[in-house]
Amino acid sequence: MFAPRGVALLAAFLVLGLSPPQSGQKASGSRRTLDSRFQSALAHFNLGQYAAAEQELEGLAKVLPDSFEVQELLGLVYSAEGKEDKATAPFERAVRLRPDSGPARNNLATNLARRGQTALAEKQFQKVIELEPDNFDANRNLGSLYLKTGHIPAAIPYLEKAEKLNPASYDNGYDLALAYNYEGRLEQARRLIQVLVKQQDTAELHNLLAGIEEKAGDYVAAVNEYEKAAHMDPSESNLFDWGCELLVHHTAGPAAEVFGEGLKRYPNSPRLAVGLGLALFLRGSYDDAVKALMRATDLNPSDPRAYYFLSAAYDLSPSLVNEVVERFRRLADLRPRDPQALFYYAVSLWKGNRSDLSGAKLDQVESLLRRAIELAPAYAEAHLQLANLYSAGHQYERAVQEYQQAVRLSPNLPDAHFRLGQAYVHLGKKELAEKEFQLHKQLYDQHLAEVDQRRLEIKQFVYSMKSVSGGLPH
Repeated sequence: MFAPRGVALLAAFLVLGLSPPQSGQKASGSRRTLDSRFQSALAHFNLGQYAAAEQELEGLAKVLPDSFEVQELLGLVYSAEGKEDKATAPFERAVRLRPDSGPARNNLATNLARRGQTALAEKQFQKVIELEPDNFDANRNLGSLYLKTGHIPAAIPYLEKAEKLNPASYDNGYDLALAYNYEGRLEQARRLIQVLVKQQDTAELHNLLAGIEEKAGDYVAAVNEYEKAAHMDPSESNLFDWGCELLVHHTAGPAAEVFGEGLKRYPNSPRLAVGLGLALFLRGSYDDAVKALMRATDLNPSDPRAYYFLSAAYDLSPSLVNEVVERFRRLADLRPRDPQALFYYAVSLWKGNRSDLSGAKLDQVESLLRRAIELAPAYAEAHLQLANLYSAGHQYERAVQEYQQAVRLSPNLPDAHFRLGQAYVHLGKKELAEKEFQLHKQLYDQHLAEVDQRRLEIKQFVYSMKSVSGGLPH
């Protein structure tokens, strides 16, 4: 994102800081020798022979520590070699030698930005703009710095200024369109992308335009743009975005095809595997969905997102009992203090072996659920499952306590009210039972609730997988 700008180095190198020569002939020879060494270093730099340039310039810097040209070129050489930490000192020295040099400050700012020294980089970029208000590089770089650090309103004026100074800059135009999109200025973003596409038709522009159309509510246009991006550049990211757009709008069959083709190209992509599992789940192919989701957990065992959907698919396809339980056991081992990991391991054990649950296994399920509750006392689902466990064992008094806790924590949890009513029936408390059954009826149109909840969960998955981090949907 940040690129240093090559300084205009003098063709005739000025020798600074030397002791007075003993004779004119010696002085002239000395200057010519130093100039020749510098010109050699500059030639090596221009040819990309950075190691040779570095060696020559480090020697010159010892003789001419106060030469702006030597310090500036040495910083550029270090930067070209990826030695940003070493580049800082010569760039700083060059700025001290020529504090009014915009290019020198721009190179220092770029170096600081690359090293993560955001506040210092910001000050240097601002100083360049004070010195040279129409400096394209400084306006672009400061705008990009703000964009990268999430300060979108601050980024836009500088990117707009850079756009006016150089409308042909694709990178600046893309960043400005991205900033407009973040700020919800969709029409401005759309118009700018349409201009950029005429200059340089790229997959990333179509991908960005797809996101804009999605925000604007034009699903068909969004799908078309994601598809264009994926055909132009079938990267893992573009295929994932295309599949997710289909998935979010419940076009399960085409989504499964996209994710499936994506996995052929990128067999080690966990998020493509999750996407395929979700698409198959929505299509009703539950066994295949479980297999795809297990594959996702194997590709990234410690990421909890795939396990949520594996649990949902496993509800409808319990045929792969041992394989699924093993995945949840592994997650619990990897995340022993994650209440959701413990919860899903407990539920998978209980679901998969209800016909063969010994006392020891039931104790293990109870222990896992209780540990989950200790780690997250407000975890309503854990209280509900613990109550179901007690109810299955005819421990209705204990079940009622956990059901009551579940409905206190999540009053709109329909299943908790229904099962609490059933427990009251077993205890002969018919009036209390009837009250819970009525609450259940009021709360729950099962079909619509499940559809709406599944759509929300899938959107949360999509947004979390597009971001750096994410957790389980609730």
